This record gives sequence, structure tokens and C-alpha cells, in this order.
Amino acid sequence: MTTLHWKLVIDATDPHAQATFWGETLGYEIEDNSALIGRLLDLGAVPEEATVEFRGRRAWRDLIAVRHPDDPYEEETGVGLGRRILFQRVPEAKTGKNRLHLDVHSKAGHRDEEVTRLEALGASVTRHVKEAGGEWVIMTDPEGNEFCVH
Repeated sequence: MTTLHWKLVIDATDPHAQATFWGETLGYEIEDNSALIGRLLDLGAVPEEATVEFRGRRAWRDLIAVRHPDDPYEEETGVGLGRRILFQRVPEAKTGKNRLHLDVHSKAGHRDEEVTRLEALGASVTRHVKEAGGEWVIMTDPEGNEFCVH
């Protein structure tokens, strides 16, 4: 059986802000695609308008990814080869409940501290849940995507 490589793709109004939020939330690194972008610009393969300046380096205007800092990546492109989330710009805003969401697991006994940290990064608390199976906090990221903090 073949094992497939995958990434989670999230639609966003502002992919760079979402990458910043989720990179800080998860402790992931924002991918640096500037070398690849530079090569493609030099070859005339992509227009300058497809890029922006982000954190002092060239980035794609409409997409950016974060990756786990311990996972491998291609040095010539900056693309992660392991756990990663790609944020892509879409014209429409989020309109309904997520069909897929992330669960963020804090250290035992530190959920409230983690919720406070995430609020400082721009997340909002939707509600606290206490059920027979456990307790968690439902939050939304800066663009309204739901996630849970356990």
C-alpha cells in the first residue's frame, strides 16, 4: 500500500495573516519560498504582481504555508515535506460552520493559559464545553474558522 503525502489547505481572505496566526498558535515555521520565487521571476515564468514583500522577503501574493519545524523541506523551494497547512486567498468570506477543524492540545492543566495566549494572537472564544467525555474550549481564528482547545 502507498502512503500519501498531504497538506491541509484553508481558504482565507488574508493568507499571510492566517499563516502568522497559525504559525504562532502551533509553533510552526512560515515557509520561505523566496528562492523559488526569485528563480521564477528571473525566468519570466511568473509576473511580479503574483508576489508580495512579507517579513522582509519575497512571498506569493495568494498563498503561503506553515510547516512543523522538525519536518523536512526542500531547500531549493522552501516547500515542507511533512506536516503543513497552506492558506490560499479566495474572494469570498467564510459563510458557514467548518466541516473540518483543528483540535489544539495544550499541556495538562494549562488549557486556560493557552486560551488566553490564543486570544492575544487574535482568536475568540465561542464557548466552553463540559461533557462526560471531557472539557474543551471552542474558539475561532481571526477569519472565523472554528477550532478546539483541549
